[in-house]
Amino acid sequence: MILLKKLSLSVSFTIIVMVAHAQYKQGIYVDASGVVRWEKDHKEAAFFGTNYTAPFAYGNRAIVRMGVTAEQAIKDDVYHFSRLGLDAFRVHVWDQEISDAEGNLINNEHLRLFDFLLAELKKRKIKTLITPIAFWGNGYPEKDEKTGSFANKYGKDKSVVSEEAFKAQENYLKQFFKHKNPYTGLTYQQDAGILAAEINNEPHHSGPKERATEYVNRMTAAIKSAGWTKPIFYNISESPWYADAIVKANVQGHTFQWYPTGLVAGHTLQGNYLPNVAKYKIPFDTIPAFKNRAKAVYEFDAGDVMAPIMYPAMARSFRAAGFQWATQFAYDPMATAYANTEYQTHYLNLAYTPSKAISMLIASKVFHQTARLDTLISGHTFGPFKIDYKNSLSEMNTADEFYYTNSTSSKVVNAKKLKHIAGLGSSKIVQYNGKGAYFIDQVAAGVWRLEVMPDAILIRDPFEKASPEKEVTRIIWSTLPMVIDLPDLGANFTVKGLNQGNTVNSVAIKNGFNVSPGTYLLVKKNLKTNLNAQSHYQNIALDEFVAPKASKGDIFVKHQPFSTISAGLATQLDAEITGLGEKDSAFLQFNGANRGQNILLQKKREYEYAATIPAELVRNGLLKYQIIIHQANGDEVTFPGHIKGNPNAWDRLETESYQTYVAARNARVEIFNAALDGKNSNIYHPNWTNGKVEYVSDENPSVLSMKLSVSMPESNQLMGFQHFFADKITGRVSDMNNLKKLVIKIKADTENTKVKVGLIDTDAHFFSTEILAGKDFQLIEIPLNQLKSDAQLLLPRPYPGFLPLYYQSPNQAAFDLKNAEKLEVTFGYGAIIKPIHIIIESIYLK
Repeated sequence: MILLKKLSLSVSFTIIVMVAHAQYKQGIYVDASGVVRWEKDHKEAAFFGTNYTAPFAYGNRAIVRMGVTAEQAIKDDVYHFSRLGLDAFRVHVWDQEISDAEGNLINNEHLRLFDFLLAELKKRKIKTLITPIAFWGNGYPEKDEKTGSFANKYGKDKSVVSEEAFKAQENYLKQFFKHKNPYTGLTYQQDAGILAAEINNEPHHSGPKERATEYVNRMTAAIKSAGWTKPIFYNISESPWYADAIVKANVQGHTFQWYPTGLVAGHTLQGNYLPNVAKYKIPFDTIPAFKNRAKAVYEFDAGDVMAPIMYPAMARSFRAAGFQWATQFAYDPMATAYANTEYQTHYLNLAYTPSKAISMLIASKVFHQTARLDTLISGHTFGPFKIDYKNSLSEMNTADEFYYTNSTSSKVVNAKKLKHIAGLGSSKIVQYNGKGAYFIDQVAAGVWRLEVMPDAILIRDPFEKASPEKEVTRIIWSTLPMVIDLPDLGANFTVKGLNQGNTVNSVAIKNGFNVSPGTYLLVKKNLKTNLNAQSHYQNIALDEFVAPKASKGDIFVKHQPFSTISAGLATQLDAEITGLGEKDSAFLQFNGANRGQNILLQKKREYEYAATIPAELVRNGLLKYQIIIHQANGDEVTFPGHIKGNPNAWDRLETESYQTYVAARNARVEIFNAALDGKNSNIYHPNWTNGKVEYVSDENPSVLSMKLSVSMPESNQLMGFQHFFADKITGRVSDMNNLKKLVIKIKADTENTKVKVGLIDTDAHFFSTEILAGKDFQLIEIPLNQLKSDAQLLLPRPYPGFLPLYYQSPNQAAFDLKNAEKLEVTFGYGAIIKPIHIIIESIYLK
């Protein structure tokens, strides 16, 4: 019996060791040069994905308020992660919600949901970097709760210096890493889906550097005492002045973030921001030990930018800098993405921001297919990838894969070899007018899986102040024609619905068929297949489909009037209209003398309408108009007020109208008006305690000017701003050839104050010159042919602050006013020792 017991124990121990060893071989390690490698074959590893907060804080509360279970929301979103080809997940665990003041782990709903999320990610083969300490309160954008946790007691700053806070965190980390996930039956050490740990989120170090090193080493030791053998990372970019102390600690890698366009602008940033992501410069290479540390990006995003071109460019720069992990912050849960309330400055979701989501798919390909430390060559075409700011297009085009964020005319590399397609709009392979993403994947020869998302229509600026009561993106389920031209399918393939409730069973006619949101099996004519809805393709069941329900909103008109147009020229106005029935109609109705006629808005494509104002109605002065919706049932709705009822009724009180100034031919073109444009300008000042922006009046109290002040200047301490003005000149294109000068109305507090003024074009070339401002307002004229190539400021200022401040295009170009889109003004040059300010009223072209 004793012998049998010993044998049994020996066999059990051997099995446990073998299982643990097999799991360990699925992990990663950091080699002596700081390179992350797979244990199974020692090849370099790379991971690209997102942060996601559904188990915690506001993200969790908001989902529950929508009447959706957190489990279902997680399942839905994780499916979309997989659909986008993401293989990495990270989020800072809200320790405030799962710990007490002594650091004891509280096994509650938040921890359970986090474990559920990890299990769902594991099913989709998405790997996790686990960050157990966040320090953050759990309120934003609401008020923080008093959770009674150690972070709530000590706060972020004190947590990395206080001995009592150290002990609480050590206790917490030991319990956290011994915790067993009930959905996998594994600790985080045992789970092969969890690759590494990052001790905490964005630490704010202070005090002696030795104490910082001690903190990191003690937290590392606490984690390892729980049996952890995987790589441990520590943030180095949040407190860069402590970098030398951090590198002394016993960790294998360091984490960085990148917010290249700042955060919380309060509006969508317009213009070409590719210069802001041209390069990620790491300043710690001078620290010898840093060269042997792995590098990961725990958070990144181009805040307040909707253009689907930033993620692939960032992925390229990450790889050139040597990063092997990058996770965007943060993916919006589908349940709440209609309002973008979780993090106002970020907005990413496959259903609600389809173009940006496809750019994430392409970025993941860039990250995985670009070599670590690859040389950054100039230009935005590299390998199979293309980034095109002017056409709002990111693209990947290979023999096997074709992905695009917008309609593209690119020639397909080899249609006969294509296996994967994803995009929006139309291409040489797909013709589609819908506004949602689609995925077309070859399952077998002659058999393809089609997945079509519903249409997403952006109806309001998603980066303005958010509220659950304010819808920013509308979801519409439409049945629309689609044409797929693939040699492997032929012309008359069958189309069979797969997802629940999808009963479509038809045959394409000349490659065309009608499609609604859902998943479909496309099969070549006369080809027999044994595949059914429950069959699997990679990590996806063929019948899987996740999409939000159609929005409940009524008719909505989105229209941006021209700022100014030229008199005497016919002008086309465009509008995006949702909810318009087949028998409904939309008209422009003009206000004012001799303009009382209506012009029908014609449908150009799905949701897109246009009307041309005849030249004889485009007269010098102010053009005011409304868009009137006439519904088949006799109802009427007027925009921009969104007012129901007869717009011409005698008792109608509404006065809101769209308006456009009509300029006399060859009149000046204003590109900056302080009163109107100051709030949407990107201001630069490195020390806001010594600088400010005010709006002041002079001899005319109704005319405001922008006053920029530096109260305690240092040598060459610049202040200034950039302003996007391309939207101001689109209606004046016919006058561009006659404009020869840039004119600025400006004054300063001292004579001969040096000010630099310049224009930035769509290809990010900057052309500038210097002027001297005096104590009185002057109209200073700058001949456009005097503007010279220069380095522009990167605004909003990229974060972390050690990243480059300036960018100069590597390509030479001649100045062309037709391509200009931004204005830059700076001052503070030279050895200035006393307060300085400038006041600008307006800037225009003539």
